[in-house]
Amino acid sequence: MFMFEKTMHQITAPTQHLRVTGWYALALSLLLAACANDKFEDLNQYIKDVQARAGAPIAALPEIKPYERFVYRDENLRDPFRPATKAPAPSAATAGSKSKLRPNIDRNREALEQYTLDTLKMVGSLNKDKDKWAIIKTSDGLIYRVKAGNHIGKNFGEITRITDKQVDITEIISDGLGSWIERQATLKISQ
Repeated sequence: MFMFEKTMHQITAPTQHLRVTGWYALALSLLLAACANDKFEDLNQYIKDVQARAGAPIAALPEIKPYERFVYRDENLRDPFRPATKAPAPSAATAGSKSKLRPNIDRNREALEQYTLDTLKMVGSLNKDKDKWAIIKTSDGLIYRVKAGNHIGKNFGEITRITDKQVDITEIISDGLGSWIERQATLKISQ
């Protein structure tokens, strides 16, 4: 008999659980129904208004230009891997002069030879013991005093003359064909 009561209790227990769960489901559905009133009427109206608007016209696609084919013909063109102009044939007079003009790379470099000329400024000049000196300012703010014969710039420049308004410089540069040429440069006083 005890066994029978225990079995009956096992049978009725799940139904009681179902009844409790059913009450929770009923309460939950009533709660959701109460929240379902139309509090979002203004939002729904805004969505309807936006959907009723006419769409903006889409801009036309740009016209695609047809590809123009180019055929490279090199019959009458120069070779791009050779110099544009040929060097003149060296004569006996120029061959001798080219061999004599070379920068002296064995001498000790001076302080202003580490700067390019466009980073240097002449800021003044002075006379001392019959010598004319120029005052040179570097791009990093250092001040140097130089006279004729000093070297300046990265192209083996040598100061040839100093006046109150400028410094004349003779540079020795490569001509690109294995020789050296002289080029004149000046540093003018800056105000």
